[in-house]
Amino acid sequence: QVQLVESGGGLVQAGGSLRLSCAASGSMFNFAAMAWYRQAPGKQRELLASITNSGNTNYANSVKGRFTISRDNAKNTVNLQMNSLKPEDTAVYYCNAAGWDLISYWGQGTQVTVSS
Repeated sequence: QVQLVESGGGLVQAGGSLRLSCAASGSMFNFAAMAWYRQAPGKQRELLASITNSGNTNYANSVKGRFTISRDNAKNTVNLQMNSLKPEDTAVYYCNAAGWDLISYWGQGTQVTVSS
């Protein structure tokens, strides 16, 4: 049973920073890629950033230059460093793991609220 547990969400003022972490059960090499998504009220879930098993990263235009995804294979964690946060970044943030078998796994989500 794959488990992903996010942490690090909270309330921050505009311009501030937060670091989200996602702890995966078992080795992350069991997954082809890890990613962070977010979903704001009334909106579709949005892919923010992804990192492959080999460390290649991709970012949505909305967060490029402000967010950084990284992975710590020794700790089986994937992180999302979020800088220069804006009120429109307010959402529930989800960790995602894409299995080699194309099965997708999700964490329970962590709330990020950015006040203006």
